[in-house]
Parts: sequence; structure tokens; C-alpha cells
Amino acid sequence: MNILDELKDAASVGITGHVRPDGDCMGSTLGLYNYLKDNRPDLKTDVFLEEPGKEFSYLTGIENIKNVPENTQYDVFVVLDCSSKDRIEPFVQCFDNAKKTICIDHHVSNSDFADVNLVRPDASSTCEVLYDTFDEDKVQKDVAECIYTGIIHDTGVFKYSSTSAKTMTIAGKMMEKGIAYSDIIDNSFYKKTYVQNQILGRALLESVLFYDGKCIFSNVTKDEMDFYGVTGKELGGIIEQLRLTDGVEVAIFLYETGENEHKVSMRSKKTIDVSRIAVEFGGGGHVRAAGFTGKGSVYSIINKIGEMIEQQYCNE
Repeated sequence: MNILDELKDAASVGITGHVRPDGDCMGSTLGLYNYLKDNRPDLKTDVFLEEPGKEFSYLTGIENIKNVPENTQYDVFVVLDCSSKDRIEPFVQCFDNAKKTICIDHHVSNSDFADVNLVRPDASSTCEVLYDTFDEDKVQKDVAECIYTGIIHDTGVFKYSSTSAKTMTIAGKMMEKGIAYSDIIDNSFYKKTYVQNQILGRALLESVLFYDGKCIFSNVTKDEMDFYGVTGKELGGIIEQLRLTDGVEVAIFLYETGENEHKVSMRSKKTIDVSRIAVEFGGGGHVRAAGFTGKGSVYSIINKIGEMIEQQYCNE
């Protein structure tokens, strides 16, 4: 797919990604936005996302993101880094009203819900998939910053198993555009506030090993989040630290979103396919990184996940 060819007859384009946008979502949506601004300035182009985190403030175009859906019929509406239509709330109406829809993604659980679907589960990130739809000589620095951001966030700075030689090649090409690659890594991936470090410490202190030390979980309650003054956006680094625990294959982190409701993130290292578990709960993701919203108590959710992990071990 060449994205400019796909949009050659369009006069207006809407762009969105999944709820609670992360680095790959931010990088891919703004990467496409900036690429079209640079190469199709005649095109009316809008990006719709929930309010992004401040750590992405360096990305060009972030100030133009719209947080409220508009009753506009776009010629083309593009969804990035999203495996199903329900994950683009509250912008489903924009998608449904569009004359043509496109989905560019890398989630193995993608349901091919658009008119045109480019889904590569083997890719490190949606930004990697998106980059392949660009003309290399038309990629400018503002786009390179976005693509690099998405890649480092979805590869854990090049350490996840989805990282390939192609991933590294694309990242190198983005570096050649003159981006501040070290600052992007430090300020958008690693940097934490004092409060984030406090709640991270609490989550690690209260973590629990189970299944003979092969699994670990921790959870944060709504009361604890209120006490520290944080939302789900500030809790992203906890699952990564849990994953690094020696001897652990699967890390699970939960935070309370409502009465008997939790947002659940899972990471695995080499053996367990956590996307299969997430799909059973109505979620999705990748083989080594997935998530869902779970109903019930923390321990009922963990017990169900534990049973599924054991089934996978037994079926090896």
C-alpha cells in the first residue's frame, strides 16, 4: 500500500487511534498527519484522540489533536494501532460516517473491520507498518520523530522479540533525519515523575509471585490512585518493571477502574502467548504484550489468568 495513492481522490481525511493512546498510537497517528501535511497540504486532515500524555509534547501537530468528535463526513477515515472498532470510542461516529475507511495495524487480534486493512502482526509496531506506506524520500524530520517514537515504545527500546533487523534499519533511517533520538528515549519512555516513582515502588513492594515463581502480579486500587493523584496514564511503567523480575515468564498488572472492574496489562518473555488470554476476556494485543478490561475481584481475575497460563504450559 502507498498511502498517497490510497488518498489520491480524497479531499478530507480523519485519523484516529485507540483509547488511552500510547507511544505507538501517538507516533502513528501524528506520523500520518504530518506526512500528509508535508505532502498533501491541500488535504483537510484532522486527528482525533483522547488527551495525550505530556511526555509526547515534542511531537509536531500534537496541539492540533481534537478530543471531541465532529459531525463531519470524511472522504477517508484512517484508524491506526487499533484491533477493533470498539477501541476507537468516542470517535466511532466519524468512522461510520466516512465514505471509505482504512485500518493500519500490527495486532494479531485485529478483526479487519475497515474497508481496507493493512495488518502485519509480525511487525514491531504500527509505525513500522505505516512507514512502509510512505515514500522514503518524502519523509521529513517531523515524521521521523513520530515513527521513531512509536518504534521505541512498542519494542521497549528495541528489546522485545518483535524487534527485527528491519525495525533497526527503519530506526536508523529516522536517526539520519536529524532527530534527537536520545532525548526521545529518555523523555518519552524512561522519565518518571516523583509521584510515579512512589506508586511504582508501592506496586513492586506489594507484588506477588505465583506459579512456582514463573508469574508475578501487582495491583493498584482506586483509593491508592486518588491518594497519589494519578490516572491510568501514569501507571504505564509498572508492568515493564514487573516483567524484568528474575525467573518470571509472565507479568500482570491491574488497576481499578470501577466497582469490580480492572484494567489488566500482561507481558511475557518467551513462552506464553498473552494475546490468547486477553482475547478470552474480550481484549487483545500481541503475543508478548496484551491487555483487557476484567470484571470481578483482583484474585478472581488472576486465578482465571493462572488457569489459562497453566493450560498453555500443559499443551507445549
